[in-house]
Amino acid sequence: MFLILKLIIESFQFAFNALRTNLLRTILSLLGVTIGIFAIISVFTLVDSLEKGIKDDLSFLGPLNLNIQRFPLVFGPDVPWWDYIKRPPNTFEEYEFLSENLKTFEGITIFGVSSTTPKYKSGSSENVTVLGIADGHQVVYPGDFEDLQGRFFTEDEFKSGKKVVLLGNRPVKELFDGRNPVGKQVKIKGIKFTVIGTIDEQGSGLFDDNSTDENLYIPYKAFTQIFYVGKGGLDPNITVKGLESDVGLVEVEYEIEGLLRKFRGLRPKEKSDFAIVRQQAVLNQIGSVFDVLSVAGWVIGGFSILVGGFGIANIMFVSVRERTNIIGIQKSLGAKNFFILFQFLFESIFLSVIGGVVGIFLVYLLTFIELGSLSLQMTFNNIVLGLGVSAVIGMVSGIIPAALAARMDPVIAIRTQ
Repeated sequence: MFLILKLIIESFQFAFNALRTNLLRTILSLLGVTIGIFAIISVFTLVDSLEKGIKDDLSFLGPLNLNIQRFPLVFGPDVPWWDYIKRPPNTFEEYEFLSENLKTFEGITIFGVSSTTPKYKSGSSENVTVLGIADGHQVVYPGDFEDLQGRFFTEDEFKSGKKVVLLGNRPVKELFDGRNPVGKQVKIKGIKFTVIGTIDEQGSGLFDDNSTDENLYIPYKAFTQIFYVGKGGLDPNITVKGLESDVGLVEVEYEIEGLLRKFRGLRPKEKSDFAIVRQQAVLNQIGSVFDVLSVAGWVIGGFSILVGGFGIANIMFVSVRERTNIIGIQKSLGAKNFFILFQFLFESIFLSVIGGVVGIFLVYLLTFIELGSLSLQMTFNNIVLGLGVSAVIGMVSGIIPAALAARMDPVIAIRTQ
């Protein structure tokens, strides 16, 4: 243990001397490692930050939610695209059938989505997302209504399609200058809706349209009265919230498929004309895209690291040549081959790690750059990865010079000028 500690201290001293006595040469040689580590870790940091931001934005889907829709997440090679187009849209009758017959579920909703320009007196709010929702929407998507001021829709308002509305933060600001609009009437597609509540500002992520700030909510039956829903019109989505265990989620998925196939009269050999999409499937697709970007980061940084490795190897060959006399003296005093080998190998690793630390520090500086709603965050794993890659490059680059130094004949080495 003492010997290893002594080796590390001496190697650090030699590496420091190399930096001090040949500063320009060492900096230029380490530049490749610095640029390579910077390229790799910056790409990984950007990818991780993007992936985290997207996953956070997609959290509105709900980890336990199953979305019933016409189109799958990825079109299968065994089904032509025109077969997907021919699929029927979801219906309110199917929603009622599932809500009455499903057993292993926590909540269910049907909703339609469109855009509109609500108006109040002479004011208007452009391109607001309007959602027509059903009774179970608050159970399936509880996060949308965490900051609700006022009240939610009643069961009677859902059943009758009463003209009432919940407003997000943006329409409240643009129509009422931030004043409390509860009890006021706004026009949606020329029809008056009474405001029963508002949703406080939640802020936006990478996808602004996923923020309730841009939304207004009305009962689903009221939605179908002002927007055309069905074949040739808007496709409503049915979402079922499964139980808290993964087994429960699988069970409810099979149950949905069986009930919906029965309702649509599909024969046993016929393929299902609907898709059931989980949040995890969406996240898996996103993860595969970012895997490709990560590979690109390795390729981009790999060339720079390769150049940096040759630079470090060159430093070590020069260092061995300059210290040949010292190597001979060390050996004549009893230093073993492995001591000389590890001495130069540690020196090479230290030099490479110094270059890696500089590259990681440059990436850290990047995290202070404002990129809108995207927040760059350098993770501990990426720091460890950068230092690990640097150490490996230093080891590979220094192994041959270190081996040459270890095999030197002490008599010849002392005589070398």
